[in-house]
Order: sequence, then C-alpha cells, then structure tokens
Amino acid sequence: MHTPLSIVIPTRDRAQILRRCLDAIEKQTIRDQLEVIVVIDGEDPKTSDMLANLVWSFPLTCFAIPKSQQGIARNRGVEQAKGDYVLFINDDVFLAPQACQMHLYTHQRSFDTAHHDTYAVLGFTQWDPSLEITPVMRWLDKTGWQFGYDKIQEYTHKEIPKDIQHRFTYTSHISLPKKIAWKTTFREDVDLYGWEDIEWGMRLRDAGISLMYEPDARALHHHHLTLEDSLKRMEHIGKSAAHFASVCPEFDRLPKGWKLWTYRLISVLPTMRGRHAKAFLQGMGRDATV
Repeated sequence: MHTPLSIVIPTRDRAQILRRCLDAIEKQTIRDQLEVIVVIDGEDPKTSDMLANLVWSFPLTCFAIPKSQQGIARNRGVEQAKGDYVLFINDDVFLAPQACQMHLYTHQRSFDTAHHDTYAVLGFTQWDPSLEITPVMRWLDKTGWQFGYDKIQEYTHKEIPKDIQHRFTYTSHISLPKKIAWKTTFREDVDLYGWEDIEWGMRLRDAGISLMYEPDARALHHHHLTLEDSLKRMEHIGKSAAHFASVCPEFDRLPKGWKLWTYRLISVLPTMRGRHAKAFLQGMGRDATV
C-alpha cells in the first residue's frame, strides 16, 4: 500500500511520554496515510515492551541501535521509511490532529512550482499548556534559544529567507521529501547534541533546499524545564558549539570577535540572559579567544 508520510521518532528511556506521542498520532486526520518508525537509541527494554504490547491503527516499525545520538537514529529511521515524505518529531512532541495533513498539504501545494521537490516544511511547536510554564521556559521562547517562531512570523505560509533558514530547521517538527532526507543525512561523526539540526540545515540550504513555514501544522512540546535544567543545557550546547566549529568550518553559531566580547560582558550580569551566557561560555571554555 502506498504511504505518503513516514514519521521518524528517535527515543530512549521515555516509554510513557513516547506513548502519549503515539496516541497523538493515532488522532491524526490522515492516520491511514501514515507509518511510524521508532528508533530506540540504545538499550531500552521498557520502551520495547510497551510497543510490543500495544496496537495502533497505523503501521509501526520499532528497532534499537547501539547508543549513539539522535542524528544517527534519524538516519537509520529514514533508511526504513516507505513514505514519499519524512516527518521528524521528538518523542515529547504531541502533534495536533491536523498536523500531518497540513505537512502533506504544504508539500503538495508546492507542486505548482518548478522546484516542488526542493522544499522542507517547518511546523509550529509551543510548550504544552498542561505543564507549569516556568519563567525560563518563557524566556527561551522569546530569545530563540529553544524555538524562535516569533522571529519568522512574517514568513507564515512562505519561504524563510535562505540566509537565516538554517537557524530554524528544528528537527523536533520538520518534514521533507524522502529523497532529500536520503541524500542529506545527519552527521555521524559527532556525538554531542545541540547543533546537529542547524548544521544539517546549513547543508540543506547549500544543496538548494528551501524551508517553508507552516504554522497550521501545530504541535505541543511536553518538556518541563527549570532554570537549573536550562543552565545545564546551555553549558552542554556551548560545548557542542565549540565541537561543531572544530569539525565544520562553515558553522556560524559560535560567537567570535565582538560577539564573543558581548557574551563575556553579558555573562557578568545577574539576569536570565547573563546566567545563560555564562553557562554557554563555560561550555565553550573560558579560554576562547577573540
């Protein structure tokens, strides 16, 4: 049977949240046009047992890989995909009922263009309101350190400009033709999370792939963050940024020159931004030079 859309979900040690993710897929308006591929990143018997004992109306493939990282898990999922298009989501992302329909509609709408097979589609994700939305979670949204949808509102239902699109290739909720996903894979020579989506987005951009923003493809992000959680995450992505810059000369997210000095000045402030800048620099290494 023809499958228009394959949903690829990397996961590990989050069986209950994954179940809620799959329950949301069960409610999709086009669930008869979907398949789901769950890739377990490392040993995880609870998730394997949960999936073995539950049944959904859509075809579901589940397999484990040796512990690596999300990008590799996504690559292995794409290798098993049968759909014309691939939708990447995280296991803590709950799709609204029409989300998959809107992804397909946006891709099919692009058939009217001369380059219909060179589009990726970014959906809209917001914090799950059932969670306690902490001040740091609101701050992350406003600054773009988690999601920066406020910065691309003017491109609703349009292409995001090429020079900034890589900043918004959020792999927690993005779709693209399978043949593009086959050709432009995630790097497998890095094991730190935090920038793999932006580096991947840079290569999509350089390959001539445009990014469409479709906010009607909606989802909720069920992930509670405290300030302590966020600072630990910021330190990790500082470390990851330094690593990506060392293996990818084109990587442009590592602050240098006046931007690095700005980070250092901000990092002495007792503000939300200052504390995050300090954590980021600690991850990078305080001996970073101008």
